[in-house]
Amino acid sequence: MDFGIDVISAEEYERQKALYGPLTESLRRLIEAGLHTEVDEDTVRDAQAAIAAVTELLERKQRNVASTLRHEATGRPLAWANPAVGVRNAIAPPMEIHHEADGRCWSEFNLSAAYEGPPGWVHGGICALVLDHILGEAASDGLTKPKFTGTITVRYLRGTPLGPLRAEASVERIDGVKTYARGNISDADGTTVEAEGIFIQPAWARDVG
Repeated sequence: MDFGIDVISAEEYERQKALYGPLTESLRRLIEAGLHTEVDEDTVRDAQAAIAAVTELLERKQRNVASTLRHEATGRPLAWANPAVGVRNAIAPPMEIHHEADGRCWSEFNLSAAYEGPPGWVHGGICALVLDHILGEAASDGLTKPKFTGTITVRYLRGTPLGPLRAEASVERIDGVKTYARGNISDADGTTVEAEGIFIQPAWARDVG
């Protein structure tokens, strides 16, 4: 998939991942702390001032270009800001996607209280986000082919608990410009959510290669 984005070497990718990954983890920890804190009023105000100062520090130099790069060795786009897998996005679970030789892909991840809907359970919209992404990974051969979500049908079989989860997806068939994919989310007791999606090759890519 190529949108004229910049290419990044494997070495530079590892450097940036090592630099920004821990920052993102710190931001995740901050989100969790903010959700659960019961410190006194003065401490809250002190924390707010400290967060504002750190924000100003990070705002000293900002990128004015798209957040997506392409890995030189693999050809895969590196969407740092992606809300499902973005290394630099603190709201991403994140999901590390693994690809098998047969085209199946999967990820094991942990959803914390930041993704809570009903008490103790994952918000249904987050489940849909996870499934849309991993179905898209399968349909687009690891995001290397331009395929966009046309429709996605999600069936909630039971509540998805917060904590360790697994998502997986595979392609069922390809019919012209449409790729049909199926996937699910599961916990230790089995499947909680299923999804089917149709991913469409955009018109501008149909005559390429």
